[in-house]
Amino acid sequence: MPATPHQGHVVVAPDKFKGTLEGAEVAARIAAGIRRAAPGTEVRELPVADGGEGTLAAALAAGFTRVPAKVAGPTGLPVDAALAVQDDTAVVELAQSSGLARLPGGRTAPLAAGSYGVGQLIARAVSLGAKRIVLGLGGSACTDGGAGMVQALGVSLRDADGTELAPGGAALRKLDRIDLGPLADVLAGVEIVVACDVDNPLLGPRGATAVYGPQKGADGDDLVILEDGLTRFADKVAEATGRDVREAPGAGAAGGVGFAALALLGATMRPGIELLLELLGFDEAVRGARLVVTGEGCLDAQTLHGKAPAGVAAAATRAGVRVAAVAGRLELSESEWREAGFAAAIALTDLAERPGDSMTRAAELAETAGERLAEALLTG
Repeated sequence: MPATPHQGHVVVAPDKFKGTLEGAEVAARIAAGIRRAAPGTEVRELPVADGGEGTLAAALAAGFTRVPAKVAGPTGLPVDAALAVQDDTAVVELAQSSGLARLPGGRTAPLAAGSYGVGQLIARAVSLGAKRIVLGLGGSACTDGGAGMVQALGVSLRDADGTELAPGGAALRKLDRIDLGPLADVLAGVEIVVACDVDNPLLGPRGATAVYGPQKGADGDDLVILEDGLTRFADKVAEATGRDVREAPGAGAAGGVGFAALALLGATMRPGIELLLELLGFDEAVRGARLVVTGEGCLDAQTLHGKAPAGVAAAATRAGVRVAAVAGRLELSESEWREAGFAAAIALTDLAERPGDSMTRAAELAETAGERLAEALLTG
């Protein structure tokens, strides 16, 4: 007897499984498993991101148009990047130009890496007529406070001899004066919204250098040099603008790019997943759904503090729709994930026959996970 269609669609809205699958592939595989187990069910794929790597891909999957751009990578060498546009909104992902994955040969450059390419992407968005730019921070290779970003937009940063500063956080120690130049005109009428899921200030023990510097290859003297550079930059920016935002939550994001966005670009900050769900039209997609499936590479304690699956779960719960999770690894207890709003959670490690399969066979296992969830929550 053929299966009858089920009332209400399913929304599959996972983040990427870092190191194994992009969000769009995770969504496609889970959706395939659901369709196999519950024929006739309408499944809508809506990969999400929390503002870090994967933000551009999520926007493109939601219907934004990809615009290629050749810009400076973190060490100044050109890289092929892209931004996403729809109407007068553009999405710029920092990791496209200044991310750790863009380092030549994967070699870190903690003192010299910069954010110039981010500014070039913003300038490209403005040239395309964008009136609202969503700037996704995350995966940064630099600790330059966003100095490179603003230089690309026309700001001049000079030493005592009047020489323009070289790229990177170390050079900021020599900063003597700032000339904002054409910045206000370049960004006239443009709203910049930063998608950010960290609340670190620029400086100090919770700041950009102390917390994230080691991930970018900085240690020992490097950390002192970078902190000194950011401190001088913050002082000079306060002098030039009359505002001091070094303590603002999120100023330390992406090696201090959050600081420059707030202090010099007039940006506002929003929790990454909240902003992305709004941008991707999640509320509309979930209306009338009977189930939402989300997930990421590892569902753990960090997930509960603003990561994509927690944001999806909260939004689905507000809409009165059950939500389930698929993860590469599951490090939350059942009581923890149920308290976070999930009706079910499946880990690829639990479906794997051999250790390592959850990485090498992630796509296949994600499909199996979708099938299991459908059997448990949709059929019968």
